[in-house]
Amino acid sequence: MLPEVCGSSLLLTLPDDVFALVSRSLSPRDLCNLGLCCRNFHDLAASDKVWFLQCEMLGVVPCKDLIEWRKGVCSYKALCRFLVGIKPLLGIWVHQNPELGNVVYVMPGFISAVGCRIIPQELGPLGLEDGPILWSPVFEVVSDFEGNAAFFLHGRESGNDYVYPGSIKKVDRTCNVLLLEVEPQQQTSVAHSIVPFGRLAFVDRRKLLDTVTNQVRQTLPDAKDDILFPHLRREEADLREDTELLYERRLLLMKMYDGGGGFTVQKAGTELPSHIGLSEFRPNLDLISGTGDHESRSRSWKTLAEYVRHSLKYILRKSNSTNGKRDLLRKNSSSGHGSKHAQLHEFLQPGDAIGLTLHASTVKLSSYHAWPNMHESKFALYKLPMRGPEMGQEYAGVWGGTFGWPPGRLSDDKPGKALFLFLLSYEESQGQKLLIATKILEGTHYVLHPNGSAMFIVNIDELSNDPFPHDCNPLDVKHAFTGEGIANGYGFRYPGSKPGSLFVIHDKMLAFIWKESRAVLTLQRLDLQEVLSKGERIHALPPVSNFAYLTRSYSNVFANGLTKA
Repeated sequence: MLPEVCGSSLLLTLPDDVFALVSRSLSPRDLCNLGLCCRNFHDLAASDKVWFLQCEMLGVVPCKDLIEWRKGVCSYKALCRFLVGIKPLLGIWVHQNPELGNVVYVMPGFISAVGCRIIPQELGPLGLEDGPILWSPVFEVVSDFEGNAAFFLHGRESGNDYVYPGSIKKVDRTCNVLLLEVEPQQQTSVAHSIVPFGRLAFVDRRKLLDTVTNQVRQTLPDAKDDILFPHLRREEADLREDTELLYERRLLLMKMYDGGGGFTVQKAGTELPSHIGLSEFRPNLDLISGTGDHESRSRSWKTLAEYVRHSLKYILRKSNSTNGKRDLLRKNSSSGHGSKHAQLHEFLQPGDAIGLTLHASTVKLSSYHAWPNMHESKFALYKLPMRGPEMGQEYAGVWGGTFGWPPGRLSDDKPGKALFLFLLSYEESQGQKLLIATKILEGTHYVLHPNGSAMFIVNIDELSNDPFPHDCNPLDVKHAFTGEGIANGYGFRYPGSKPGSLFVIHDKMLAFIWKESRAVLTLQRLDLQEVLSKGERIHALPPVSNFAYLTRSYSNVFANGLTKA
């Protein structure tokens, strides 16, 4: 080979299609670095063919969706930037409260990622496979034309559905906690030390979030907010109609979003901004004086601006009073340690504006049977470690289930059965390989099993000789394993366990049967994205509670007044 066609010159002589195949061995970062070498490499590394393959290798959406999504962004490179940002968000997120369920599944939407709360519910006559699953929107992360991401919280207040625009911090590739926060947005060159939102007292965090969401909320026309992703239908005409509606809806979101959150389009008309300016009412933030009952004053507020001014004034005064007492206690003590919580005025000082922020971070978490041990007073969702089926762990993943046999469709004259969602995972313990079914959702009216409890644990290395105890048509059981299933103990907080067997009917159906009672828990492998794409949307909770419901409850708070959106 001639020297002049070796090395970098060789890359430049390759046809676009060949270089695109070579680029599959490069990461997006490698391609960006290659484009910085010289003008020729810049043009080569900017090829849509190259970045299409990068998008495809990420595996966020199939090729046909990539082609459709490309119509809404300026290039495949911009689309790849967005996909890299949202990929760590995809998966199952949970919170401990309420015990009956707080499960949010983040899935691809339409040039977006959508967080969907799966509602605790009963199965209808069509069963798990064909029956519509109820869900409600929690948040969206949407791409603009340049591939930049913006955050929209969902919520419902006074009978109306709203979206609450905000920004999204850089997403950690290994993020395991999603935090809903308020962040000062500094527009001046004066440097200030940053007080993390999490250092504020819980009451201050709650009041700030309530105040900001009340200021930034915006509405979409009903016809433009029916769907957040294409419905899973067979008719091509229906799919085209969904796509057209999604394009129109996304355009409205882009127009209403303020440029400070990352969108390049400007705010249209008289719509509210996605952040609250502080300069206009900072003179009213009296940290020392001020009398009168807060509730009685609230009745005289005439405008939203007055509400925000008085709310922040009240929050700051309350925070200062509380923290002042702590400072006095600290001064009178000999420990020398500082106050546990930061003061609210210190948090607000660096910024000229404040706005909602989605913060996807990585923290060190302990867990028990794949269920994270979480902080119960943070507006946070915690990611479940997801592993798909692989050699030696064939049953790992998400399964839906219900009590009863046979598992087929329910008849119309029988009441519905509670839907359960389980995360099946493997653990090694004392030389044994265990398969654990962790409950993540329960569709009863009142909780019977704690969140994160192991519904059953079986020893994969120990086969069971127990026959399938229920009369049915000839059933070909592939495998049966011995184990123990959850049983009533000292209240549901201290459940016991009783022996049973796990029967593998086929790769997508399992049945755990308690030996003594002969109760059957039937499980079926689920593709949550497919299930939700066929599901039915219902109204969301008020915005802050909609992100993470923090009040402990043993009843179905998400199903109160199940009405479709």
